[in-house]
Amino acid sequence: MRSGLRERLLPVLVVGAVAGAAPAVVHVLWGDVKVNLTAEMHFYSVGFSALVAAAAALGLTVVGARRSDTRTVLVGTAFAVMASLLALHGFATPGVWFGNNGVIALTGGATLPAGALILAMSVLPLPRVLQSVRPLLVLEGVLLAIVLALGFSALVWPSLVPSVPAPNSTSAMVLLLVGLAAYGLLALRALRTFLLTQRALDLVVVVGLVWLATALVPALTMDYTQLGWWIGHEVELDGILLVGIAVAIDLARAAQSRPLAGDLRGADLVAAEDIFLGSHVRALTVRLADKDEYTERHTRRVALLAVRVGEQLGLSASRLRTLAIGGLVHDIGKLSVPDAILKKPAALDDEEYGVVRGHPEWGNKLLNELGGFSQAVRQLVRDHHERLDGAGYPRGLKAEEIDLDTRILTVCDVYDALISKRVYRPAWTHDEAIALLRRDSGTAFDERCVAALEQVVTGETAAGQQAAPLTALRVSPS
Repeated sequence: MRSGLRERLLPVLVVGAVAGAAPAVVHVLWGDVKVNLTAEMHFYSVGFSALVAAAAALGLTVVGARRSDTRTVLVGTAFAVMASLLALHGFATPGVWFGNNGVIALTGGATLPAGALILAMSVLPLPRVLQSVRPLLVLEGVLLAIVLALGFSALVWPSLVPSVPAPNSTSAMVLLLVGLAAYGLLALRALRTFLLTQRALDLVVVVGLVWLATALVPALTMDYTQLGWWIGHEVELDGILLVGIAVAIDLARAAQSRPLAGDLRGADLVAAEDIFLGSHVRALTVRLADKDEYTERHTRRVALLAVRVGEQLGLSASRLRTLAIGGLVHDIGKLSVPDAILKKPAALDDEEYGVVRGHPEWGNKLLNELGGFSQAVRQLVRDHHERLDGAGYPRGLKAEEIDLDTRILTVCDVYDALISKRVYRPAWTHDEAIALLRRDSGTAFDERCVAALEQVVTGETAAGQQAAPLTALRVSPS
């Protein structure tokens, strides 16, 4: 099951790795080549970079403010500070409007680290004073005013500029390490988001962040006589473009862009499957809701529980994604169950129960025919009624033949079925449902999964509801 997942993701990750590493390879091979490029070229190229960063800053700030999205405003603030520093860097180019000055070196070395540190704030809890949009907009304005005021003042009074760390000096190396650490944190969190969503757009953000980190190296280790210094300027522009465009597209499609924040969780995949899991998953959940609203609500609750239990057990991002999809469509085979049986306002007889038992195989067959669903997802759909002791269906698998992901889905499926009120029986309480799962742990259910489920749902009891006797109820397939 895992081999299929690796086969699908590996080519995409390889392409992303090659794209991310390409500027660094160019830098290593040709960075030390001596060049003599004109001041005008620097002036216009950096000016264009500043214009791009400013456009990204304006767009993100406006969209974030309209949606009261503090993290988007914070990303806009990072781009705004980078744009202002880049603008000063280009404006101060010696030989165009000014002579030799310290502003060009200071802004050249500070642009990427400053952007990295502000972007890194998006992954940390904000102080209470900055937890609403208005204070962040004020902060953005203040930072821009300070940067521009100090920059222009330093051009008029050069003594205002502090001593600038020389390339490869100790101070430059400390600044480089801080910047690389910030971009590294952002890139790792964006990569986790990609592994959860498997969207190309999220991988583009990862590549853009890697490029910004790459551009930081020549900015602090080289000077304008080396080709690598100039390549770094181009890579910086390209990195800003990749991150800015990807975030803008994401914001146009969704309420929030998640790769930079890196806080996407399995439950978010279930809550917005059309955005993160694809329209094909959404189409099936809509069809299931049209068929039977109870079943659709049940599958969504099971999927939410399953990804939370998976996180509790430390599953990887890609496996959480599989659990989210599998949970949402695990009962899709019930589309083939006649309404008279599926919606019967009483307990099923043996013949009807036998019909319902066919839904795992029918679901697997449907997903296979539709295409676009991995073998791992189809296996969850087919096997979620199997039991460790071989008493399950449709194949009568035993413990060694049932993987952890399926065991998680099974436990969550049974738990939600028990605590849900049905027309032919009242809902069980949380304690009674957990008692049954504990009783059958090690025989029917995986002990680790039951323990993790209990941790996840602790305190979520169905107060005031009466339960059927534990030994008297046949748990309806769900």
